[in-house]
Amino acid sequence: MCGICGLIQPKQKSSAYNSEHVVIKMREKLTHRGPDQSGEWFNKEEEAYFGHRRLSVIDLSENGRQPMVSKCGNYVITYNGEVYNYGELKKELLSAGYSFSGQSDTEVVLAACTIWGVRKAVDRMIGMFAFSIWNRRLNKLSLVRDRLGIKPLYWYYTGKQMAFASELKSFSAIPDWNPEINHHAFSSYIRYGYVPSPVSIYENVSKLPPGSILTWVRDQSPQIEKYWDPLTFISNSSSDIISDEEAANELEVLLNDAVKKRMISDVPLGSMLSGGIDSSIVTAFMQKNNTQPIKSYSIGFHETDYNEAQYASKVAEHLKTDHTELYLEPKHAIDLIPNLPEIYDEPFADSSQIPTYLISKLLGQHVTVGLSGDGGDELFAGYNRYQWAGKFALTSKILPNPIRTTLVKMINSLSPLQWDSVFKLLPQKFKYNNIGDKLYKVASILPLNNEQTIYRELVSQWSSPGEIVRDAQEIKTVAIENNLKNTVSNFTSRMQLMDMISYLPDDILVKLDRASMAVGLEARVPLLDHRIVEFALKLPIDMKQRNGKSKWLLRQLLHRYVPSEIVERPKMGFSIPIGDWLRGPLREWSQDLLSSEQLKKHDFFKSDIVQTYLNEHMKGHRNHQYKLWVLLMFQSWYLKWHS
Repeated sequence: MCGICGLIQPKQKSSAYNSEHVVIKMREKLTHRGPDQSGEWFNKEEEAYFGHRRLSVIDLSENGRQPMVSKCGNYVITYNGEVYNYGELKKELLSAGYSFSGQSDTEVVLAACTIWGVRKAVDRMIGMFAFSIWNRRLNKLSLVRDRLGIKPLYWYYTGKQMAFASELKSFSAIPDWNPEINHHAFSSYIRYGYVPSPVSIYENVSKLPPGSILTWVRDQSPQIEKYWDPLTFISNSSSDIISDEEAANELEVLLNDAVKKRMISDVPLGSMLSGGIDSSIVTAFMQKNNTQPIKSYSIGFHETDYNEAQYASKVAEHLKTDHTELYLEPKHAIDLIPNLPEIYDEPFADSSQIPTYLISKLLGQHVTVGLSGDGGDELFAGYNRYQWAGKFALTSKILPNPIRTTLVKMINSLSPLQWDSVFKLLPQKFKYNNIGDKLYKVASILPLNNEQTIYRELVSQWSSPGEIVRDAQEIKTVAIENNLKNTVSNFTSRMQLMDMISYLPDDILVKLDRASMAVGLEARVPLLDHRIVEFALKLPIDMKQRNGKSKWLLRQLLHRYVPSEIVERPKMGFSIPIGDWLRGPLREWSQDLLSSEQLKKHDFFKSDIVQTYLNEHMKGHRNHQYKLWVLLMFQSWYLKWHS
């Protein structure tokens, strides 16, 4: 795993511009992504400059150094990622007469692009990757990102100058870098807690969408081609009718191969084990493919409502892994928070970024590669909203408007705090955390009649960014939503696809990539092997949700390796007690960041509304933890990069 960057200048520059020095500075801002080695390739005649930071995982020798030039001398690659079937591709290339100097997958990717062309080569790759290929003969740049968007790639284009990098912070090394905040991206960030692709928080900087190839020839406009996307795959494929047993068997073969391929490493590796369905099944297959106990790691909380460590421990004990736990204290978060704007150099407000970083740090102290269970919820309908959204949509069709209006008034007749008090009087099985705020969420959804509006409400941190943001201007998603509705009739399947297009690459995978790379750990995600993704896309919905159970098929497979009583429990998610911490050890920090004085530094927020939400939370009247975290992460980011 690595950090990549590059700069291609106009042939006739008007000023003395030390491009070599600029790219070295761009590269060094990515040192955390590749602490083992640095490299560069410069050509003043072509005005092309590429940098690379390397985390050595496959072929630790000098033969794996990048940027790498093809044997014919016409192509230069700077590459971040892993292609897990590089051994099979290498055999084909050897048969075609290509000779290799080393054992790295980088050399195989370069050879494949040289011999077969970029598009045909990428179509045959199994893995996670983001790379650039410079065609010296044609003065043509190709930027490539893997199908699911596991690895990041930003590009910055001014009309003549082209730059790219693994992370946004690299561009700050460019002398005339003077970024302006993209207000559409900012408003969408307030809604979701992340900036959705293809835009970034800055004007003129974009994220290359997952499954895409950008091609740019000097003095022409960049062209982006999609080589894979889930909607096109569904449109072009037919679902085979298979039994439950056949489906479980096919998934077992696919997952076993995906995990086995991701255990290829010249350095130590381990498992990120939460004790949930996804991480447990990945760990089970890791142990199946290893003769010695694999290393597994988990994070725990002293707050029992958030603690999954005891479940992870039971799974580890059953699978006989070499297990390590770290219990989090508020101090861990307090120590980490000042570094979050540096780690996530774009505003990012998924609070599970904290435990994700800390478990990555724990693994990084012992191994260089960690396997994660990310992706299972999106593929196999694991999120609670998939269950609830369908019920809300059905309710809106069945219940007349007057009844729904009455229910909303009834819920709003008591404050969230009063509802909490009422439910405390009920038997244990009816007691839920923050039930008052959950009921208020229900009240906000009951009046809605449109399925897509219900989905958007469920995934929003701020349902109406204009409530808190001056002149809110969100990114339009209507075209995507209509395209989904015209192609996929089932509401749950459409929600899964929306999550796969945006929430997965822009939240879940950003969180994992930045957290793991910040500590020099390569995180691999077997469930997002595109063969498993395509298998899941063709499954009927009743193999994902059945008898009130989410991820039904995945559970059936897991039960072949781990007894159901160990892993069957309500879904918790990788969350932290951020609401309690904001009222306690993080109180002073949050009140300072959201003070009127700090908010005046940019004037993006309506200060009086911010203070209302902050005061309600601090007094315990409402639990605004996620709304406030969105504001706090933006404030923290802004003060880091713009003050």
